Amino acid sequence: MRKLFLVIAAALLAACGGDSVHIRINRYEQLLFETPEEELPYVLARQRETYDSPLINLLPDDDEFMEMLLGFVDDETIRYIYRTTDSLYHDLSWLEKNLGDALPRLADLCPEMKVNRVYTLLTADYDNYDRRAVCFQGDLVISIDHYALPAMKKYGHFGIPAYITALCSSDYLTADAVAAVVRSQIALPDVDEPTLLDYAILEGKTLWFLRRALPDTPDSILLRYTAAQTEWMENNVKNVWAFFIDGDLLYSSDPSRLRALVGEAPKTNAFGDGSAPRTPAYIGWQIVERYMKKTGATPTDLLDETDSRKILTTSGWRP
Repeated sequence: MRKLFLVIAAALLAACGGDSVHIRINRYEQLLFETPEEELPYVLARQRETYDSPLINLLPDDDEFMEMLLGFVDDETIRYIYRTTDSLYHDLSWLEKNLGDALPRLADLCPEMKVNRVYTLLTADYDNYDRRAVCFQGDLVISIDHYALPAMKKYGHFGIPAYITALCSSDYLTADAVAAVVRSQIALPDVDEPTLLDYAILEGKTLWFLRRALPDTPDSILLRYTAAQTEWMENNVKNVWAFFIDGDLLYSSDPSRLRALVGEAPKTNAFGDGSAPRTPAYIGWQIVERYMKKTGATPTDLLDETDSRKILTTSGWRP
């Protein structure tokens, strides 16, 4: 399938002082799929300034681009994706409200996290699950069709495993979008291969900010766990930590050893059925919470600190 990033919507945010703001989302996919083909280049040209973003490839004056775009719009499978997505997300007022509440809280914690514009996209690129929400230079992009995958039964959910499609519902959309903003500002360790602890602290930082931006959201949504997996993780944190320590995994950077622990999965194989996946994320969250309480570091300090071992040692956290 041809994959092409298509902007669906945009809105300016005037985040200030943690107060809610109004976000008006413009539905570009409706314009794209409902505009007669012969008018599309002219309509897109008029919208050029609106979509002037490093995340958007919009070239209405480029014949080759427009030929590719029209081929995308005419594709039977793409039109099915559009119809399915629009049937679920025709009205995004609830997302406007959620982001209007959450994003100013982030900006209040860290001015670096102020979001200037929000876009939604239709990508049909389901192999890149990790790219369902991206933020760059203050522009937030959400691939809205990813969150319609559970309804795309005609094509067998495009071969995406059930444990991933379960995370592609509207329940996770707001948290995923806010997490993308947070991750865009976290300084990464200057290493070729991150350790398991590096991964845990990165996820822990993200979850620390998510909890404060979305104070009423259940932990299971922030963690992208089921309720049962969340309960399992809370009850087995000592066992998980012992597994990391006894297996000399905490400071390992061997991808072959870490992949099964940090990748998306229905469970952690080492712990069997019913266990939570991505267990280092939960561990990292506990470490970061303790670190922030113990040190009184500012949110900006947390973003800038790249020494994961220092964060663990200073926190004094143990399960």
